[in-house]
Amino acid sequence: MSADKAKQFVALIGGFLGAVYLALQATGLELLWFNPDTINAWMGVLNAGIPLVLIGYGIYKNQYLLTERAKKQEKELQNKGLK
Repeated sequence: MSADKAKQFVALIGGFLGAVYLALQATGLELLWFNPDTINAWMGVLNAGIPLVLIGYGIYKNQYLLTERAKKQEKELQNKGLK
């Protein structure tokens, strides 16, 4: 998933939360903790968090320290001169 796709995903969540907020407001139900400011704050958290998770996963998948299988693969790559 690219950074652009992650931003689109966050915008989709923010749009959904905005629609829920408007629907609740139209029915007369008002929650003080659920307003446009909190929605924007959570969108900021998601904008920072989703890329962080994706980068962490990429780092995990591209290193050879954690599993025995990965260590064997690293040795094989070194034997073939690819690493």
